[in-house]
Amino acid sequence: MNLQGLIVCRNLLDVEIFDGAADESEVAARLIEHAETLGLSGNLYRSYLIYLLAHEPNLISTTLELRGGLIGESLREIFTHDVEILLPILRGEFWSDLKILNLYKPTVANTDESLNALTRRLENLRDANEIADAFIEHWRRYGCGDIATYRAFRWDASTKNIVGIRHFETIRLDDLIGYAHQKELLTGNTTAFVDGKPANNVLLVGARGTGKSSGVKALVNEYYAQGLRLVQITKPQLKTLPDLMEALRRFMSKRFIIFIDDLSFEESEAEYKYLKSAIEGGVESRPENVLIYATSNRRHLIRETWRDRSEEQDELYRDDSANETISLSDRFGLIIHYYAPTQAEYLEIIRSMLRRRGVALDDEQLRIEGLRWEMSHSGRNGRTAQQFVNYYLGQR
Repeated sequence: MNLQGLIVCRNLLDVEIFDGAADESEVAARLIEHAETLGLSGNLYRSYLIYLLAHEPNLISTTLELRGGLIGESLREIFTHDVEILLPILRGEFWSDLKILNLYKPTVANTDESLNALTRRLENLRDANEIADAFIEHWRRYGCGDIATYRAFRWDASTKNIVGIRHFETIRLDDLIGYAHQKELLTGNTTAFVDGKPANNVLLVGARGTGKSSGVKALVNEYYAQGLRLVQITKPQLKTLPDLMEALRRFMSKRFIIFIDDLSFEESEAEYKYLKSAIEGGVESRPENVLIYATSNRRHLIRETWRDRSEEQDELYRDDSANETISLSDRFGLIIHYYAPTQAEYLEIIRSMLRRRGVALDDEQLRIEGLRWEMSHSGRNGRTAQQFVNYYLGQR
């Protein structure tokens, strides 16, 4: 095959498998190595080409990201021209004399949801226009490269890039027991966000171990296919929030939750001012594809003391001090409160967790063992319930 006619996909010419310089044994070795590393199967020429097109940035995929999913008709025609050249491989008609490369089975299959969905869609397509549209729709929905592969990222302030989290929790909203009203508020706001409607920054506040962080993580698994991604930052990184938001402007077809877990400040810490400015009040506006979700055990995020309310405090205008303290939490348009469960709710959480594992305890045994565990640990909450379930199942 002569790939010299490629235009927007010319990066394929730099791939040793497609450049025509390597002999068949070397190509086979490299294809098998990629298959085992990436979990590719079937016709490895086809599988690897689909992987490269889905993951390596090109003018089409980057334009879709920058323009919020829009692409010009001329660009689409140029891409269709490239697909015409690649059709023998994409249709699975390009065969190797080494039969193992035509029907390969990797040791561990690929688990990339977006790539597998694209591969299945392409199986029944034969026309270049249809195949081009399938790739464009894939890039529009999932993005390209790491944005398509990963659901969650961490912020690397030194390189000003987001880095994919390979082993992200698979928790779903249905796994979180109780707190139906809180979940309704959380999903309602997030649904509006991914649908491009007005939505608020969210502060989840309340008792420890009640599932605040788990609820935010579950959102990303629920809305991944609709373009939602999570970026976690730490408190010391708050001063780099403008850089993070600028980086996320490159992916306007996606929606991002900037997640700050277990957030609180002492009076002497100034990082909260960076967060205030980033949420509302800075000169540069927050990107429309970004919201901030934070969890905290403190309602106002900044530590308060009785001295703050005392008539003897040093500050001349006491109300100014109080306003400064609560001004950060006020910038979160939606504040969701999580309260410690009652004894009945705590036992029901344990019962539901055990039931999902196929275990049923009678009411009296559940009450005795569950309350005994609570008294010797950190009180009644979802985390304590999960720890009891782990202990009970491990001792069976």
